[in-house]
Amino acid sequence: MSSLLTSPLVDLDTGAVIAHPATVDPTGSLRAAPLPMIIELPVRTVLPGAGTLAPLHEALRRAGRHPREAILLLTGTCQEQDRPLLKVGLDGLRTIGYLLGFAGVGSAGGPALDLVAEAAPYVLALDPDVVARVPADHRATAVVRAVASLARDVGAHVLAPDVRREAQVAVLRGLGVRLAHGPLLAPGPDGKVRVPLPVADESPATVMLGPRVQEMLLPAVTLPAEAKAEEAVAAFGHEPTITSVILVDEFQRPKGSLDRSRFLLSFAARYGHALHGSKPAQRLADPPRTVPRTTPAIAAMQAAGRDAARVYDDLVVTDELNRCLGIVRVSDLIRQVSAIRA
Repeated sequence: MSSLLTSPLVDLDTGAVIAHPATVDPTGSLRAAPLPMIIELPVRTVLPGAGTLAPLHEALRRAGRHPREAILLLTGTCQEQDRPLLKVGLDGLRTIGYLLGFAGVGSAGGPALDLVAEAAPYVLALDPDVVARVPADHRATAVVRAVASLARDVGAHVLAPDVRREAQVAVLRGLGVRLAHGPLLAPGPDGKVRVPLPVADESPATVMLGPRVQEMLLPAVTLPAEAKAEEAVAAFGHEPTITSVILVDEFQRPKGSLDRSRFLLSFAARYGHALHGSKPAQRLADPPRTVPRTTPAIAAMQAAGRDAARVYDDLVVTDELNRCLGIVRVSDLIRQVSAIRA
């Protein structure tokens, strides 16, 4: 799948670019960018223990990135006797902060589904051959439906690689696939990604409170709590779909939230950059609006509406240790709640 990870990871619901494949500069170092990066990692490299992944940790550190900003996409299979070692390795990576995923799900060369369920990953990447046969082959469509059902049950996103046709997008979106990349979704000459418009979902809602926010989770763009305001400006300027930057401490706990519109408006005023550029971004930040990852969509909407001045600000999703797992956009919550009430 390595050769296919050449285009950005796109949210099919909003058209936002949420991650990029990891790239390496001529010196062999990871290129730093504000958006999270996707790094492919063979399963066998996780089995020997934490020491073998030290170069990865060091490469991220030199690029000025935190593990929470990297999605490790595991490739290949794991033998039955190696599963305990894999579980220990994945638990260690998750504790450090990495987002974990499996590639090739739904194929003979991919991970076993019971292993996927036990690992509770962030993302399940379908096998490219399965995606290529959608929608013409009903058997491939059935595989996607099964993987999407598994993902819902374990709180993971489904990623469709190498998407090339609009017909694929329509079917994949209808089956519950949220993330995709491929030639169809590559940026145009103007640098923008264009996603085919969705067809309205008329299916009845079965869960009255809506899905939990972890099912709508998007990676957050984060900066250290002591970052300068000009660093946040650079982050927003790198990608127009970034709606917020979350300031976090050394333990990845959210300490401030920078809304794109309000923050950049501060710099649009006369002498804005001179007044704020070299000062801490925290001066212009709002308190982060956090919700636990198990919060239902309707409850999250209620939390978003408590402050009328910030009703459309991104919500910061946290784990049991109050660490930032990502963000949920209020527009996604509105769509979910609207579907429930329809």
